[in-house]
Amino acid sequence: MPVPLSVSKHPLVADSLRGLRDSSTPPDEFRVLARKVISLLLYEATLDLPVRHGKVRTPLAEADSIAVETEVVAIPVLRAGLGLLGPVLELLPRVSVGYIGLERDEETAVARIYYKKLPRLEGKIPLLLDPMLATGGSAAQALDLIKEAGGRDTRMVCIVAAPEGVKVLEERHAEVDVYTAALDERLNDKAYIVPGLGDFGDRLFGTGN
Repeated sequence: MPVPLSVSKHPLVADSLRGLRDSSTPPDEFRVLARKVISLLLYEATLDLPVRHGKVRTPLAEADSIAVETEVVAIPVLRAGLGLLGPVLELLPRVSVGYIGLERDEETAVARIYYKKLPRLEGKIPLLLDPMLATGGSAAQALDLIKEAGGRDTRMVCIVAAPEGVKVLEERHAEVDVYTAALDERLNDKAYIVPGLGDFGDRLFGTGN
């Protein structure tokens, strides 16, 4: 079953992605561009949130109103996912936050879980934040933990995805909606996305070589 994959066609997303891909973009500009991309992807990821219809009194008359009903739980994958959290807190100020810590072994490209802090997720909408969907292993592990905590109707937001990662989610979590700025060509022999944008966490935090 194909995973529901939404690749943004917004020109502002494409323009900001150009800057993120550029190897000469410094960390401060990289952070600004990442926030722009995530803000626009969040708009798409939250279009169908359950709402409650009601009325509101304006200074002149009564008007129809809509209120978001369902609680959203943002779950960034540490550490790179922290760079995606800021726009979520601004767009959804009542959001609660959980954390999943995954560390990638650079030799095997397999991630190990070193930290988990999740609220109960029944009746809420989990929003997984992981900037790069590469092999899909880390995302699948995180989604396993979200399911164990009662999460359903989970959405995932990433900046760049690879076909290999999408395939893994199709096999293990086909019910998850994935929102991304780009679906790239492939992984290289070190499991990095090509053309990609390099190591997102290193570029975000200025810790690259």
